[in-house]
Amino acid sequence: MLSSSTAISSDALIHQLEWRYATKRFDPTRKIDPGTWDSLIESLVLTPSSYGLQPYKFIVVTDPALRAKLRTVSWGQAQIEEASQLVVFAIKKDMGKAHIAHYVDRIAQVRGVSRDSLEGFEGMMVGNLVDSLRATTIDQWSARQTYIALGNFMTSAALLGVDTCPIEGLDPAAYDQILGLEAEGYATVCVCAAGYRSADDNYAKLPKVRFPESELVQVR
Repeated sequence: MLSSSTAISSDALIHQLEWRYATKRFDPTRKIDPGTWDSLIESLVLTPSSYGLQPYKFIVVTDPALRAKLRTVSWGQAQIEEASQLVVFAIKKDMGKAHIAHYVDRIAQVRGVSRDSLEGFEGMMVGNLVDSLRATTIDQWSARQTYIALGNFMTSAALLGVDTCPIEGLDPAAYDQILGLEAEGYATVCVCAAGYRSADDNYAKLPKVRFPESELVQVR
């Protein structure tokens, strides 16, 4: 059983969050080791989402030829090719009853409960999401869940000493075409490059610019 005693210290958490930054240049000779990468993949799988529905998919692009094509539709940003790993965050387009049913099937399997006992929960999700929201709105809802995964991935990477750079400067439709996502019912939202910073990335030396806590946090 997991215990809070396995948690890192508060100082260590803040230190790693201060250490991380949106890496502009990666060292292409340094690769994330398989064990660390497996943990980062698991951080994506374990990401929380509303209702637990996971209306997304994560595409890890390893093919250099594909990376080169993606760079051309990402404003030429070097991170696309230089980083050890590149993850494309995509939503399930127009998520509907079939995806919800698939999730409920999974609950029954994992928790060892009858499918019938989950009908009320399934009906509630269908009513709140499918029956009440238009396709454009459900896609926006799915995108918000996907950004939770992005944040979880970046924080997990920082805690493991891995650099990341979230990237929205890209042509989503071109990504979908290059990766064949449209045929699979998915659509690109953003990407995240992961690896290790280059020694000549001067952005690593700049202090973080954040508004003071008094401007950002209110206690009422």
